[in-house]
Amino acid sequence: MSQPTTGDEGPVMPQDSLTRLTEATAEEVIHGICFKTGPPRLLGAELEWLVFDLEQPGLPVSHDRLAAAHAAARALPLGSGVTVEPGGQLELSSAPATSLTGCIDGLQADLAAVRSTLLAQGLALRGFGQDPRRPLRRMLTSPRYDAMETYFDRTGPAGRAMMRASASVQVCVDAGHEEPGPLGHGRRWRLAHLLGAVLVAAFANSPAHEGPYAGWRCARQGVWSDIDTRRSLAPPLEAEPRSAWTRQALDTEVMCVRTDEGGAPWEVPRGLTFRDWLRSDDGHGGRDAHAGHGGHRPPTAADLDYHLTTLFPPVRPRGHLELRMIDAQPGEDGWLVPVAVVHALFDDPEAAETAYRVAKGLADSYGAQPAPRNPLWRSAARDALSDPELRSAARACFRAAVSALPRLGAGGHVIDTVGEFTERYVSRGRCPADDRTEPQQPHAQAPARPHPRPRPQPAGEEARS
Repeated sequence: MSQPTTGDEGPVMPQDSLTRLTEATAEEVIHGICFKTGPPRLLGAELEWLVFDLEQPGLPVSHDRLAAAHAAARALPLGSGVTVEPGGQLELSSAPATSLTGCIDGLQADLAAVRSTLLAQGLALRGFGQDPRRPLRRMLTSPRYDAMETYFDRTGPAGRAMMRASASVQVCVDAGHEEPGPLGHGRRWRLAHLLGAVLVAAFANSPAHEGPYAGWRCARQGVWSDIDTRRSLAPPLEAEPRSAWTRQALDTEVMCVRTDEGGAPWEVPRGLTFRDWLRSDDGHGGRDAHAGHGGHRPPTAADLDYHLTTLFPPVRPRGHLELRMIDAQPGEDGWLVPVAVVHALFDDPEAAETAYRVAKGLADSYGAQPAPRNPLWRSAARDALSDPELRSAARACFRAAVSALPRLGAGGHVIDTVGEFTERYVSRGRCPADDRTEPQQPHAQAPARPHPRPRPQPAGEEARS
């Protein structure tokens, strides 16, 4: 059984990384690694943060100060991995944890250390789904990011906005049992895509006041939807999950062909899917769309490994399920709410059953188009919980999650924080973006939280402290 991990390190190929692949071998590899089944027991999370200047929060932080902040964070003795996104966003990726408490406690301790270090430099971490500061700048330069930007520029400005300005809370849960049932991988895969829209709506925190997503509560989701014709899409929901993902991966265009020459630009072919690349006997075959770019070397296992890290669907199967649709959250502990809610709805059997009943009610609204381009997901990004169907679903799911947290051993602070979020937003048909209905400086104070409601008491010996 695989462990949930985060970041873009990619799966481990069960063969020599320099061996040329055949189409059949590539299909076998993807089919074998995308869902590692067994009893759900591990949880992971990746937190992406924007870095702000405390004295001038409306202005971008300089390259040199960001680089110093990143270096200081990497030098800390943390349990989480520290990585950097192209726009300078700082990421903390938890180690796989066997409990919600272990996952959250580890991230909280690491966040406290990073925040203290940045505070000494006059900087702070802020949770926004999209950076409100302009101009957007790319901090990292490397063959990988140069090629990525070249590729995305062919389809418009969304790719640059994604690379330079977006931030999220990504939650990783195990794929689930091989067999059908509340914790079976097939049901959890379907659940992730239907309830993914509910999570987009409830945690929307990237309002747009102008541009193509003006009026949307989750403009970040619009950006991700528009980066590519296929790369950010889910496979067909009705298809068998392993086969559907294998086809999706191989029939998506190759973003770049890497070179081993140090610092040399990577080739960015046009219209070359990974399947095309595999089928070319001499590296020249495939569709006419990429003719004229010269021959490509034969693809290897390492190329397939890399290609899978360049696919950005809302739910990415990496042995476990990586839920990628949630905006970064405001406040010191806002991030822990989606981590706790996702864990409860997927890993507590009673809450999972409730979530699945809710999900079935959303299936008709999902429609024939894949996420995030179908009516359900578009409504979630645009209207959030002002949509009656999504509001009703979110209320039912959050009630189930709040009830499940004591059974999962959640501590009082987690239970209180999830309860406060539920009362402040979900119960009222609101989301964090609704606190920013007018353009404002990033340092503006959010309204005070209401007093927490009483915590549910653990029942019997099933509960853990």
